[in-house]
Amino acid sequence: MLYNFDEVIDRRGTGSLKWHYSDDTIPLWVADMDFKAAPPILNAIEQAVQHGILGYTLPTEALYAAIIDWHSSRYGLMLTDKEILFSPGVVPSLALMMNVFTEVGDAVLVNDPVYTPFMSKVTQNKRTLVRSALVEADGKYRLDLDDMEAKIIKHSIKLYFLCNPQNPGGRVWTADELNAVLDLCKKHDVAIVSDEIHQDLTLRGHTFTPFLTLAQGYEHKVVSLTSMTKTFNIAGIKGSLIFAKDAALIEKIDAQQHLNDEYELNMFAYAAMHSAYREGGEWLAQLLAYIEDNIEFTLQFFAEHLPNIKVMRPEASYLIWLDCSAYSQDDEQLYDILRAAKVELNAGIKYGEEGHLKMRINVACPRMLLEAGLARMVMAFEGLGS
Repeated sequence: MLYNFDEVIDRRGTGSLKWHYSDDTIPLWVADMDFKAAPPILNAIEQAVQHGILGYTLPTEALYAAIIDWHSSRYGLMLTDKEILFSPGVVPSLALMMNVFTEVGDAVLVNDPVYTPFMSKVTQNKRTLVRSALVEADGKYRLDLDDMEAKIIKHSIKLYFLCNPQNPGGRVWTADELNAVLDLCKKHDVAIVSDEIHQDLTLRGHTFTPFLTLAQGYEHKVVSLTSMTKTFNIAGIKGSLIFAKDAALIEKIDAQQHLNDEYELNMFAYAAMHSAYREGGEWLAQLLAYIEDNIEFTLQFFAEHLPNIKVMRPEASYLIWLDCSAYSQDDEQLYDILRAAKVELNAGIKYGEEGHLKMRINVACPRMLLEAGLARMVMAFEGLGS
């Protein structure tokens, strides 16, 4: 069947984080999509409700098989049910991993810019945050391995948080880049936790490589995190996955989860996850085509109407990283200029020092909303810049 991603659904007054306004602001910020979830997922949740008994629920063999088949068929990542753990979310899992691999006071390495919780969870858990800036070259980010190694040595780094695909820059790190990271971390005995939540949103012409497919011989120091919630726009149903291929490491993670009872999901999350991985492929294919069209439209719009914005073309996901330095030299002012025009983007500075004068825009919405939001950006920046 054909899915209608042009349908505009009013989310105001629903408790939506994204649409929390009391006015007619257009939100192009937080990473959830303004599309109805895939019908198979909605049907699975409806069936669970209609059954009428909402009791304690365990993951089934069918759920494990769906997870395993999805990752093997799409990415060549071969898993067993004993290599899979469940978690309420990727961010709680990031916090959990610090207790698995580090002690209070230890140093954790992240790249900059990066998804905000990579930094906040480190400091909140009383670890030392160390940043290595990504380098922009040919319109996309690259890892600075020399800088990373220097900081690993200087700060005795114990853990590296990798974001792949990268948020906010949209890079899908190549197998060669990931192998270089692996070699570096093996050389200095640094654990690697790879957040791969945007994996299923990899765009045409790019190939996502699960880190665990490269980690032979170092599996005791590598964990991957992912979730169906980003892919299938069901972030309100908390649920994510932890993958590790070393039995002792899985046992250690499981023990840490049990300390806080963060090892199981609710029945709706299990139902949604099973349906997504078993029946969501066609919906996802059509979604990606729509997102790619929206990305092309946005890039063309900026080139024509806001040519002073430098756009980083994403290789995955529906988030586009924008350099808006032509319009202001102050981060707060830049954000306020857009908010005054009743359009909201994510302030780049929230993603680290390298986000100075940058903004992140979310284009996963019906085209009509996207066009209206972009038009408001033109009004906001009219008469400003070089």
